[in-house]
Amino acid sequence: MKKAGCAVLYLVAVVVLLGNMHMTEAVTCNAAELTPCLDAFTSPRPPSAVCCSKLNEQKPCLCGYIKDPRFAKYVKSPKAKKVASSCGVPIPKC
Repeated sequence: MKKAGCAVLYLVAVVVLLGNMHMTEAVTCNAAELTPCLDAFTSPRPPSAVCCSKLNEQKPCLCGYIKDPRFAKYVKSPKAKKVASSCGVPIPKC
């Protein structure tokens, strides 16, 4: 009986922990957050660590940027794809 009780307790703890993982801070989609990448987009310099960090933060927003005519040409540009690749952020197929 003790084993069953411990197993149930363990299962409850895992469910609670997994549930809390989904309660992380929501990303606010704001293209201005990518301004640290401007230098990498417009020059031959590699992206900075701050740029890559911001690009990773904005990853859930990339489809929205691709679908927005104001940003699509920038996000889909060869230079943006190179920056994203350097940062390890795949450009999504939307």
